[in-house]
Amino acid sequence: MSDMDPDSRAWKELRRVMDVAFVEQRRSRRWGIFFKLVTLAYVTFLIVAVARNASFDEWSEADGGHLASVSINGTIAADSDASAEVILQGIAAALEHPGTRGVVLDINSGGGSPVQADRVWRGIQRLRGEYPDTPIYAAIADIGASGAYYIASAADEIYADEASLVGSIGVVSSGFGFEDAAKKLGVERRLITAGTNKGLLDPFLPLDKAQVEHWQRVLDGTHEQFIDRVKSARGARLVEDDNLFSGLIWNGRQALALGLIDGHLSPAEIADENLGVDRVLDFTPRPAPLERLTRQLGASVSASFNQLQGAGLRY
Repeated sequence: MSDMDPDSRAWKELRRVMDVAFVEQRRSRRWGIFFKLVTLAYVTFLIVAVARNASFDEWSEADGGHLASVSINGTIAADSDASAEVILQGIAAALEHPGTRGVVLDINSGGGSPVQADRVWRGIQRLRGEYPDTPIYAAIADIGASGAYYIASAADEIYADEASLVGSIGVVSSGFGFEDAAKKLGVERRLITAGTNKGLLDPFLPLDKAQVEHWQRVLDGTHEQFIDRVKSARGARLVEDDNLFSGLIWNGRQALALGLIDGHLSPAEIADENLGVDRVLDFTPRPAPLERLTRQLGASVSASFNQLQGAGLRY
């Protein structure tokens, strides 16, 4: 049989090599298209960001001004898009812009870190002193509870939809107890500490009455701080009610009756009715996608660890 026969070993080997080369070529072409699309997306993002900043610069006082919006979405935590650093950066940028007639905190959050919430609260007070003529509003979407309401209380006025969830002025610390489960599994806990209470609320040890009482005092003190902030900001608008600071949550209608909010307006309605402007511009800092993913992952891992330890406070 001739080597040129299509069924010969030489031809079969040649076809195999050609098939492999074709597959590699197609794979290379696909990767080339992928990287081109990624590059195009990145360039588009940069162009939009630059255009957005340029457009902000063009909108000045001569154009009638605008309401500047800063979003507070999701869990308020140090390594999230709703950290004190990110939120205050957005508020400061909004107040510095010459066309800003007012700032609205566009809130959709169930709370988070007491420390981050208080840093935002105090930061708003400081910025209000620097820009006394620019009103700061809070507009609650689906939920503005716990640490999110803590932040909202720093605003001059708070608005929410009638169906929004508002309030939850309290502090929570949760965890699990694995003592019995460890015994059943034959797991021995080995904890070595320097300091009698260093293993406070360890989930693998029985609850210690003195430690629980101490931790309750910590929670009560943090709760008092929350109450003081809300009272100092809302003042006489708050209605006397035994459950106001009990941790309960209300809808927008109930919140209005209790003095927790001032009305039912959206950011667009605040711009129109309160300021007489027709533009709402977003000043929320936007981290790069990779940075955002890293922040979210870090916040998730930290929250899970704290929950297991039972040592984290949360508004």
